[in-house]
Amino acid sequence: MGVMAYPLRYALADLALALSRVSNDPAAVRSTAARAAADMIGDGAGVQLLRDDGRYDSITYHHIDDERSASLSRVLDHVDQLPDDDFSTALAASRRPIVLAGDGVEPLAGEEHEIHSAVLCPVIVDNTYAGYLVLTREAPGSFYSTAEVELARDIAGELALACSSARALERLRASEERYRRVLETIPEGVLQLDPDAVVTYANEPIGVVLGMPRSQLVGVSLRGFLNDQGQKELNRRINECREGRSTVGGTRLMRADGSQRSVRISMMPLMGDHGEFTGVVCMVTDTTDHIDARGLKRQLDHLRRLDSLGQLIGGISHDFNNLLTVVGGSAEMISSSAEEGSQHHRLATDILEAVGTGRSLTHQLLAFGRSDGNRPEIIPIPDLLTDVQSLFSRTLGEHIGLDLAFGPDVWAVRAERGPLEQALVNLAANARDAMLHGGMLRVAAMNETIEPGKGPEGVPPGRLVHIVITDTGVGMTDEVRQRALEPFFTTRPTAAGLGLATTAGIVQGIGGHIELESEPRMGTTVHLYLPAAEEKTASAVGRQGAPTVIGRVLIVEDQPEVAQLVQRLIEPAGYVITVATDTLQAVSLVAAGQHPDLLITDVVMPTMTGPELAAALRTHRPDLPVLYMSGYTAASLGPQLHLDDNSMLIEKPFTRSTLLGAIRTLAGTQPSNEGATAK
Repeated sequence: MGVMAYPLRYALADLALALSRVSNDPAAVRSTAARAAADMIGDGAGVQLLRDDGRYDSITYHHIDDERSASLSRVLDHVDQLPDDDFSTALAASRRPIVLAGDGVEPLAGEEHEIHSAVLCPVIVDNTYAGYLVLTREAPGSFYSTAEVELARDIAGELALACSSARALERLRASEERYRRVLETIPEGVLQLDPDAVVTYANEPIGVVLGMPRSQLVGVSLRGFLNDQGQKELNRRINECREGRSTVGGTRLMRADGSQRSVRISMMPLMGDHGEFTGVVCMVTDTTDHIDARGLKRQLDHLRRLDSLGQLIGGISHDFNNLLTVVGGSAEMISSSAEEGSQHHRLATDILEAVGTGRSLTHQLLAFGRSDGNRPEIIPIPDLLTDVQSLFSRTLGEHIGLDLAFGPDVWAVRAERGPLEQALVNLAANARDAMLHGGMLRVAAMNETIEPGKGPEGVPPGRLVHIVITDTGVGMTDEVRQRALEPFFTTRPTAAGLGLATTAGIVQGIGGHIELESEPRMGTTVHLYLPAAEEKTASAVGRQGAPTVIGRVLIVEDQPEVAQLVQRLIEPAGYVITVATDTLQAVSLVAAGQHPDLLITDVVMPTMTGPELAAALRTHRPDLPVLYMSGYTAASLGPQLHLDDNSMLIEKPFTRSTLLGAIRTLAGTQPSNEGATAK
């Protein structure tokens, strides 16, 4: 036996190798073991294993005489039977081979098949009975030696190992399949990177995030999707993983099409069999929409605050104009009664100048803060640019120079004054932000006539006013320039991103066109093309149908001090005046028979607006002229004030001459001084 031991040992080693090569194919494992047992021990050998359902699978039988294989295979096969026969029960219980010879073989194969000896070796897989290896010999008087039974037992052991490996591989395959399904179905992107950040695995969702098919991502470095800052961050994170720590953080990924996505990346280290660092697995969550939604909410809050601010500005300006009206009117009365050149006269003149400055300021604030009046007017561009010069200067600050260039013959445009001023100031504010270290803003206006199809793209044909606003600031890249007019687009984290979008909306709203010209470090030029107005406003002078002389005036104003001032300003001119500080009182007076020749009323009052009061009084006096007073501008009053041919608006604060001039324009000549009384 000592001589045979080496060849058998080699034969068993060869069998183990052969079985390992086919371990992923159960049928090949059975066939290889049966063939090896038949060749090494003879004459025939079969493998009968249990299926997952606990019954025997078909036998795999091999005989050295191939013609005998099929018939003996049929005789020995226990397919679909439960392992409850005597042999199976004994094998499972003892886990030792059963050796059969002579008459003892009959229960296995019956007499007619002339099997004279057999060995049944249990196959124990993962400590559980899994079937048996059967050896058969047909020669009369044949038997199996102890050495052969041991060899059969060794072959059954190799078969058990192969089955165990196959099961482990199957479990691994199933586990990997589950893992793969999880990776493919979760919404997060998954990347596996080697220590140099090269992609070794990518699932479908990360392909969507990066804008590349997943098949093309393998072998590509993640660094290609990150800017310089992102690459430094990636190196730091990989080094942390190298030290065995997981990391989580946000970054921006540049997609294959050039757009950017905000993502959150969780990185976990991957270790090899010997504890060496082999790379990282990354979970990538696209947070762009979430961040955009947060940004939109911030912009919306900002818009709401702007809207509230506009209303607040409107309210304050209105009240302030009432105060200025009283201050200005009183100063004018002092001035008219003081001796020319006296200190009182000089002080009154100074007060009137200050009131004039305050008036222009509040009117600009009103137009700026409440620009939804939808009341276009004819605006001479030289007047507009002169008026906004002070707003420009305040917006730009002292470190930026302002150069205005326009001739007196620049055409007028038809637009709402407030929004147009706002558009220009927005452009000045943008220029200021681009010139943090100082610079120059140049504003030029000129007339242009564009023939159809001949002008720049988007510019309407016809007579246009071309306003060019140039700064010496940092300029814009082409990408930023193309997006600069989008709402909420901004390069400054604290800004709302509405300045240029609002300007574009205002310009397009009056039929104009805006164009940006810019290069990094070369400054920005904004071109505004505004349609020129067809005609100038008709003068209010010479209105038809006004009475020649008026004497009785009804003043309705909820602020008693303003009402008294108006009374004091016009009383010396000889008007008979009635003052009401409440609209219902005014309606009662006229209903009771008073017949005023003129109504002077505030527009915004608590119980009833000025236009509603005028409508009520005109049911008694259809041709009653109405002079409206308001601390708001015509544009900011919007649709609540409709001026017909028999009404006018005078904006607070006003002077005595402005007030009397408006009365004359609206209602004809004033009476003589005699007989005037106030009620």
